[in-house]
Amino acid sequence: MDGRPRFSATYGAKAGTIARFAGTAIGLWLLSGLASTANAANTSVFLEDQTWTELRDRIGAGTTTIIVPIGGTEQSGPAMALGKHNVRVKFLAEKIAGQLGNALVAPVISYVPEGTIDPPTAHMRFPGTITVSDRTFEELLESAARSFKLHGFKTIVLIGDHGGYQADERHVADRLNTEWRKTPVRVFAALEYYQITQGAYVDKLLSAGATPPEIGTHAGLADTSLMLAIDPSMVRKDRLAAAPKLNAGDGVYGGDPTRSSAAFGQLGVDLIVNGTTEAIRSFIEKQQPK
Repeated sequence: MDGRPRFSATYGAKAGTIARFAGTAIGLWLLSGLASTANAANTSVFLEDQTWTELRDRIGAGTTTIIVPIGGTEQSGPAMALGKHNVRVKFLAEKIAGQLGNALVAPVISYVPEGTIDPPTAHMRFPGTITVSDRTFEELLESAARSFKLHGFKTIVLIGDHGGYQADERHVADRLNTEWRKTPVRVFAALEYYQITQGAYVDKLLSAGATPPEIGTHAGLADTSLMLAIDPSMVRKDRLAAAPKLNAGDGVYGGDPTRSSAAFGQLGVDLIVNGTTEAIRSFIEKQQPK
């Protein structure tokens, strides 16, 4: 006896069986993971998750509406991250597309008009805000819409999370709809998306116990609560609760975000998703041949 362990023929056979079983299990697990990834891409409403062949097939099967989410990169006070508009509009666009059932979501447009650089105006006075001219912005929207028309989409929906470029959206839709009047393709500037935040959402907040001085126009209770409902990691809660209270010098306009909550924000999420979905359906219905 040399003291080293010895292996019998029976033990070796069992070990081989176990190894083959483990290999098969790992193989099935890997295939399962690959299949899950493929299925996730196929069911996603985001254009960026599709291959070109998957996209072609989905358009051919009737998914002919594309939502173009427009955000913006700007300051929202010391308690909200610069990407607020981009994260929010992508989240809400996905919900709207899900309700429509036959729509996809384009990549978020995050470079938008935010004021002038020299001299710096509006949000451009704060680090991190990025601006482009209205002309550049409208040309970008037009080029995107022409791309979607080329590839078979019939309804191109613009939704904008920022108040400063709502008129640009309408200008682009009006120009292209006039140019394309002899085709079945239309652009819908769904201004309802933003208008709801200025009307129905405010009314809902007041009914739920918020006060007019709290609601605000930018980075106040209404704005911050929406972000808490969608992605709380974008909000610095410790800064909301700290003294002194945030004000216009901090980039918070006309409101007090101290009592912001996800519950308040969910009221706005529901209104925006349902109201915008209804507006898009109504627009598409009016385009149908009588």
